[in-house]
Amino acid sequence: MQLSITKADRILKGEITLPSSKSISNRVLILNSLSYSPYDIDNLSDSDDTKVLKAVLTANTNSFDIGHAGTAMRFLTAFLSKIVGEWTLTGSERMRQRPIAILVDALRKLGASIEYVENEGFPPIRIIGTALKGGVIELDGSVSSQYISALLMIAPTIQGGMTLRLTNQITSKPYIELTLKLMKKFGVRHTWKMNEIRIDEQVYRPVKYTVEADWSGASYWYSMAALSDESDLLLNGLRLQSLQGDANQAEWFSSYFGVVSKQEGNNVRLTKINIPVPKVLELDFIENPDIAQTIAVLAVCKNIPFHFKGLATLKIKETDRILALQAELSKFGAKLLEPRNGELVWDGTIDPILLQNPPVIATYHDHRMALAFAPAAMVYTKIIIDDPQVISKSYPGYWNDLEKIGFMVE
Repeated sequence: MQLSITKADRILKGEITLPSSKSISNRVLILNSLSYSPYDIDNLSDSDDTKVLKAVLTANTNSFDIGHAGTAMRFLTAFLSKIVGEWTLTGSERMRQRPIAILVDALRKLGASIEYVENEGFPPIRIIGTALKGGVIELDGSVSSQYISALLMIAPTIQGGMTLRLTNQITSKPYIELTLKLMKKFGVRHTWKMNEIRIDEQVYRPVKYTVEADWSGASYWYSMAALSDESDLLLNGLRLQSLQGDANQAEWFSSYFGVVSKQEGNNVRLTKINIPVPKVLELDFIENPDIAQTIAVLAVCKNIPFHFKGLATLKIKETDRILALQAELSKFGAKLLEPRNGELVWDGTIDPILLQNPPVIATYHDHRMALAFAPAAMVYTKIIIDDPQVISKSYPGYWNDLEKIGFMVE
């Protein structure tokens, strides 16, 4: 299946209700379970990842296929390690290629019983749930923050609690902070000094919780506003003062692209002013990797050379996002280079030999490829998206929302 996306003008006007935060929803589902909460979660995300996680937590079986849901794989590996019983976790072909050994090794040090069913270091895994004993766990902070969050959330339930000692530069620190802030709302205290996070053994307290709108989902609308000649777009449910680290993008879009954010009640209005574009856009995504694809596509669409850093974790996402960006942006004539691990560079040159008209964007089973490339229809005559249903992983209503704002989606 393919979708053709066009936009007759560069005017962005209207009102969009953003999906609720997948990152918050997935964490609150685990915390709700750990607190034995009697409350339903309000405004829970309807993304595939969240549906998968909720289904596992409410299932009456012991074998689970979580498809492409990487967050679910990591969070459930830790969660099920302390739930008495025998559990099997598997996923899609890509999921079975995504490493999980760092998390498994850490859990084994706490007394977890986990074995690999097929290939060492990768799903599927078999877990024998048991009581875990705390201690000091050392973990490379430059790996996926989801490993760290998975361990932190079960830490209060471990005998003696846990001290997590992080080495190297911490990747996606706002996601770790998000986890700890949510744990605090459920009554759990922590201390974070230098590179050590200490969580004592304690009891989660059930609370009623309402999930806020998703800042990663907002990034695509910010991109469209940046590409517009005129913008007056209201994003419902979004908060500039947010628990989510990706809220930092509002400052980036203001400084580099002239997109102005104004809080109006529980919503944010986006308007556009003309400012000089950077000669070279230099950004470090170490704390915001999920918006890297959005800004890479935007920079090419606006012909802004760039040097991006902090992208190493993109290689272990739904696809290798570094390679995927290089392949798909080449269809716009842009040859991206990776001078060092976790960096992407473009010199602003468009090679007409590489150009596709219209560009047909492969999505690699990765929702963010489809979501991030669609705004390019603001400046290109037509964009074609392969396998467009991948957006259900995080933003199922995206194509309908584009139509509300004047895009043609066929």
